[in-house]
Amino acid sequence: MTHPSAADARPFAGLSPEVVLDAAASAGFEADGRLLALNSYENRVYQVGERSRGLLVLKFYRAGRWSDEQIGEEHALTAELAAAELPVAAPVAVDGRTLLRYRDFRFAVFPWMRGRTPELDRPDARAMLGRALGRMHRIGAVAPFRFRPRLTVERLGHAARAAVVASGLLPEGLVERYAEASSLLLTRIEALMQSVGAVSEVRIHGDCHLGNLLWSEQGPVFVDLDDCMTGPRVQDLWMLLSGPPYEQQRQWEELLSGYEQFSDFDFREVRLIEPLRGLRMLHHAGWVAQRWHDPAFPRAFPWFGETRNWESYITDLLEQSITIESQPLLN
Repeated sequence: MTHPSAADARPFAGLSPEVVLDAAASAGFEADGRLLALNSYENRVYQVGERSRGLLVLKFYRAGRWSDEQIGEEHALTAELAAAELPVAAPVAVDGRTLLRYRDFRFAVFPWMRGRTPELDRPDARAMLGRALGRMHRIGAVAPFRFRPRLTVERLGHAARAAVVASGLLPEGLVERYAEASSLLLTRIEALMQSVGAVSEVRIHGDCHLGNLLWSEQGPVFVDLDDCMTGPRVQDLWMLLSGPPYEQQRQWEELLSGYEQFSDFDFREVRLIEPLRGLRMLHHAGWVAQRWHDPAFPRAFPWFGETRNWESYITDLLEQSITIESQPLLN
């Protein structure tokens, strides 16, 4: 296992409240002293009071994760969506730039978006969300990303698996079981994806779960495109499904009833839902393992290194291998 550098282990060690406020001032914003750290692990995000604008959000990017060009494409897509009047938090330009620097930090400033936790069981809520995603993908299909990553089995699956194995966090007695379970899952993911064949890929949100959504009186508000990528449209839809298969089937119909009002959908992509779910399971564990030396991660996931967590996780991987073959959403 390679040991991270001090900067990798504590990437935001120098980001004190004073530095956050100074960064806002360096971009021409007059902070009024209000400062609140928001829930974020990969980056660091703060709500800052500003005298003329009310509330702003400052997002400080983790060093080494995205290049300037990749962040620029995130901002450009967000601006396109905002220009089309989609409810999205778009970065504020300062002297024509949205990616700003202060000391060793790269950051962006966003308007504070008001909203509440989504309540998708409300009448028409999923159809409204489907319409918003249909509009988003219609814009995402206009032009390709040049620098942002693609959704691939290698990046979200094999690389994540390697990160877990190399982390040293797996209990010794479970290393072989994890290796076998993750290998079986990846084999079935790859086989099913190959059987589906190539599908259209566009610029997508990439991490469209309820934690990245707010709900206003007008409907959904997208607050974070940090994981935007090139990928199949269904990636932005399946994470909004939950519960037993019959519930997911109803939710899927509601989502798609709104989605198809604005964007075409290739129904072969439905078969990708369970493989994509499996990739997310692998990727999440790899992500936490890679970031374990950042103090924010042991605090957020204190159970991650426990034997019972890994035993349960390996069982989940094996069950997902079975689910991929049964395709319950199609039955």
